[in-house]
Amino acid sequence: MRAAVLREYRKDLSIEQVADPACEEDGVVLRTLACGICRSDWHGWIGHHPRVKPGQIPGHEYCGEVVEAGPRAGWKPGDLVIAPFILACGSCPACRSGVSNTCPDQRLPGFAEPGAFAEYIAVAHAHNLARLPEGMSPVLAAGLGCRVTTAFHALTDRANLRPGEWLAVHGTGGIGLATLLLGRALGARVIAVDVVPEKLEHALALGAEAALDARAGDVSEAIRDLTGGGAHVSVEALGIAQTTNASLRCLRALGRHVQVGLPSGPHAQMEIDMSVIYQKNLALFGTRGMPAHKYPSLLGMIQAGLVDFTPMIAREVGLSKAGAELALFDGPMAPGVAVIADFKG
Repeated sequence: MRAAVLREYRKDLSIEQVADPACEEDGVVLRTLACGICRSDWHGWIGHHPRVKPGQIPGHEYCGEVVEAGPRAGWKPGDLVIAPFILACGSCPACRSGVSNTCPDQRLPGFAEPGAFAEYIAVAHAHNLARLPEGMSPVLAAGLGCRVTTAFHALTDRANLRPGEWLAVHGTGGIGLATLLLGRALGARVIAVDVVPEKLEHALALGAEAALDARAGDVSEAIRDLTGGGAHVSVEALGIAQTTNASLRCLRALGRHVQVGLPSGPHAQMEIDMSVIYQKNLALFGTRGMPAHKYPSLLGMIQAGLVDFTPMIAREVGLSKAGAELALFDGPMAPGVAVIADFKG
């Protein structure tokens, strides 16, 4: 099969013919229909993700057609499915208690095993898969990827966002846009923060009540002024100290900070403002992925027309352009995300 392979950090991905994947007893092999390109892929591409080594096939945001199913998979050839990026075992205490995104025996295509920047992908623990809703395009399904699922879990479970609350979103890349759209759908009043004017304009067009340029001054003070005391919930979507501290400082007393951005490489350890956490009695939540059992709730919102994620999809690209797309994450980016939709190109 044709695949894009990481051979050297920060170099264009190598388009190669590699062996077709094998199907496991509880898994499936998918013909990849679409795969999102994510900042987490970029962390691996630059060498900051501890599990991603040269020889890896990236790609963890995928939608596909089942072409082979193991005897314990629960799927059949021809089924169209969406995959979470965390493939939980289904039997450990974490899985049995409903928090499968914390499964200690999880499988991670694109990071610890071959991913979906390829014509086919093997998916273990296929009970994690969700059926592609009728009428939903594979490109949109792949665009949901880890960004929408992580944002959904962050807001509905970790932060318990309530209608009418103020939500600040620091960083309007893919996951920031997903947080904005979901926050609006859940009834929150959203403030977006970024440094790219085009992205701030895009955020306003998608329903943000305010969009603040972090280069213009103290955004935490501006948010406190706009909201009459501070945001109730603030999401950090980049994984760096500057935005993490801005997120903490923009909160009102008893506010909730959710760390959605991945702190990796030199940002894995950072200095944060413990004083504001102490003084304001803040709550800090980490979040990563979404338990697979929450897919029906998220997909139900989309099918009911309560939230539209199509404005997130900026462009569809061929497999050979994946490396160039990863390189774009090195600098300020235009709004929206890219999805691989052509595995021959």
